[in-house]
Amino acid sequence: MSGGPLVVVGDALLDADIEGTADRLCPEAPVPVVDVAREWHRPGGAGLAALLAARSAAEVVLVTAVGDDPAGRRLAQLLAGEAELVRLPARGATVCKTRVRAADQSLVRFDSGDARAGGEPLGPRAAEVLRGAGAILVADYGRGLTGHPDLRRLLAEVAPRIPVVWDPHPRGAAPVPGLRLATPNQSEAAGFAGHDTAAEQAAMTLRERWGCTGVAVTVGSRGALLAVAGEEPARRVPVPSASRVTGSARPDTCGAGDRFATAATAALLDGASVAEAVTGAVDAAARFVAAGGATALSVPAEADTALSQPRQQAGAPRDAFELAARVRRAGGRLVATGGCFDLLHAGHVSLLRRARALGDALVVCLNSDASVRRLKGAGRPIVPAEDRARLLTELESVDAVVTFEESSPEALLDRLRPDVWVKGGDYADTDLPEAATVRRHGGDVVLIPTVAGYSTTRIVAAAQAGA
Repeated sequence: MSGGPLVVVGDALLDADIEGTADRLCPEAPVPVVDVAREWHRPGGAGLAALLAARSAAEVVLVTAVGDDPAGRRLAQLLAGEAELVRLPARGATVCKTRVRAADQSLVRFDSGDARAGGEPLGPRAAEVLRGAGAILVADYGRGLTGHPDLRRLLAEVAPRIPVVWDPHPRGAAPVPGLRLATPNQSEAAGFAGHDTAAEQAAMTLRERWGCTGVAVTVGSRGALLAVAGEEPARRVPVPSASRVTGSARPDTCGAGDRFATAATAALLDGASVAEAVTGAVDAAARFVAAGGATALSVPAEADTALSQPRQQAGAPRDAFELAARVRRAGGRLVATGGCFDLLHAGHVSLLRRARALGDALVVCLNSDASVRRLKGAGRPIVPAEDRARLLTELESVDAVVTFEESSPEALLDRLRPDVWVKGGDYADTDLPEAATVRRHGGDVVLIPTVAGYSTTRIVAAAQAGA
């Protein structure tokens, strides 16, 4: 496992959804008349990939070419707090893709903007983050960035030592050699390998042609076909039955490929094998679609952020369930974490700060006094639950605290339904009982490395030794 960030490289754009009702036809032509009810914005292209990567990794950097125009500024605003934005020069206006939707169906899409990556040198910050990355996802949307010679040279330089995943585009440049994984969809793979090539053969052909460890061809609701070096034929990775969309649902699959690629990259960042990464990515993409797809990440067009309302004054009581409902109404992302938080220390503060950075609001699920005693023994907690909750709400990173009596927060999480559940990295080898509950509601589990040397047990032992 590398300590560097997950770096997304690619063409970012702004996505907009205009939603309304269409129950009559225009008198001038047989086309529907849409009565507009609302408009939503979200990052698109590599911007969406960066936003999704932030659900699976504690630190994300986006390297992209964005114009200094209203769409580019809105895109930067939407990514603020989610990922560091390393801007490269762009020629032309930032691309904006606008879908007009009614009754959960897309009626038409308008594309505006012609931004393409310029040929200027990348600059020191871009080179620094690429060389210091723990893993890199190239999210190519055919706007020229992947053909930049400096970028290609740096990607080829780092590919032998860190995982590089390439999500290709028919109008983009060919992947650099030495990739850990390439992730074309079925139509893209057929175009790259030859239009009459079956998906299984395309995966093996492209793995050989591109010189990468693995190629995963995504095949929609059927999962993926994975070709790995030294294995033949390509293996099928199905969607788990628990993650499938019900037959009566009409899923919006926008962003499913980005979710697949980001989940695979995050897994490789955490040390997974290619096969393990693809298996997890199939599951993550299916759950993403079942939870509403990219539209669930949109925010109102008129809002500055997903949570435009000001935070309550520090220390004031906050109802966690009311907060969760407000975040969902605003199209934001709810993060939750849990624990005893007995004798609040620097390790706790670091965990909470990094957890808050993964979303729009953070709820702390706090073990009650009885729950702490069952977990830690008769001498604990040192600080009663009421005071532990008060200390936590004083922190700028914490939006609400809710106490639970059970040994596990599973029942509480079933009500909160967070988009992200955060635990410390010391749980890396532990099968978290609450993980299934979080994932059943379309959420992700993120492990954040702990700060070495900090634990309440160690602090208590040191105090007793010095007494």
